[in-house]
Amino acid sequence: MSGYDIAQVCLNGHVTNDSYRNFPQRNKKFCDKCGEPTITKCPKCETAIRGKYHARGVSSIGFTYHPPAFCHECGQPYPWTTSKIEAAKKMAMELEDISKEDREILAKSFDDMIRDSPEATLAATRFKRIISKVGKPVMEEFRELIVDIASETAKKIIMQEHT
Repeated sequence: MSGYDIAQVCLNGHVTNDSYRNFPQRNKKFCDKCGEPTITKCPKCETAIRGKYHARGVSSIGFTYHPPAFCHECGQPYPWTTSKIEAAKKMAMELEDISKEDREILAKSFDDMIRDSPEATLAATRFKRIISKVGKPVMEEFRELIVDIASETAKKIIMQEHT
């Protein structure tokens, strides 16, 4: 039978099993990377987290599963998405090399950068403009934090080298 399996992901976004039903021997109550509990359902609507897609008669080699940022049923962010956004906001507010106004704009930009919408372009452009004031090391720290949750639009803008 073809279809999605269920994924088991810790609250920090580490995948413990992308095929919860097909490979139950891989299931874990807690993450072996960070110790956080694992979940298989959206905390808001209880819909199973989509895992690896299994196509009958097809074997996937080299496939890497990445957990979704949002629930496909209710549209709410998963806990790992929320915690990364909050961490990025805190990091922005702790920057000392930019004005308070820029710190606030930067912190607000993360909510828009995770959704693939017209606002993502504006938010990513603001992010890049402001973060360029503090230098490459800080930009790299932010990239590491948000690369998994940023929309494709935002990633393209953020990853572009400044010319």
